[in-house]
Amino acid sequence: MTEHNLTPIGLTTEQFAQIAGVKATSVRVRLCNTGSYFGIVPQKMPNNRLFWPHDSLERLCRASSNSSAEKA
Repeated sequence: MTEHNLTPIGLTTEQFAQIAGVKATSVRVRLCNTGSYFGIVPQKMPNNRLFWPHDSLERLCRASSNSSAEKA
């Protein structure tokens, strides 16, 4: 995985999308439609920029494994 220049607050939407393996537009559309990206909610800054939690990948993996376990 490539190294990301992390901000102290979190990941930018572009960084988050790259880690998740999707386009940033897909993240924004899902956020607008549901209020989160599969349960992950970014922090909105006063200048309207979004910052996603540093542990977003772990949260996505955990959510994915939990939904797989429920189906079994």
